Amino acid sequence: MNVIITVVGTDKVGIIARVSAFLAERNINIEDISQTILSGNFVMMMMANLSSSSAPLESVKKDLDQLGESLGVSISLMHEKVFSAMHRI
Repeated sequence: MNVIITVVGTDKVGIIARVSAFLAERNINIEDISQTILSGNFVMMMMANLSSSSAPLESVKKDLDQLGESLGVSISLMHEKVFSAMHRI
């Protein structure tokens, strides 16, 4: 199962490292990633595969929310199909 994870907030050291470590600890593979800095704002989008993870999706969402709070950024997760349907032209 693929999900889209977005991270948005003020840029600071360690955001990518902390989010990547969080996913690795749960055996969630990053399939694709893009990140940039826009006027001091950190913006990252990644596609991640949860197929090998034993962590329930709702638990991952909740834990990502908490991680985002600790980093001072907003982290959201949605199923790839929902994301694609929302962004279809």
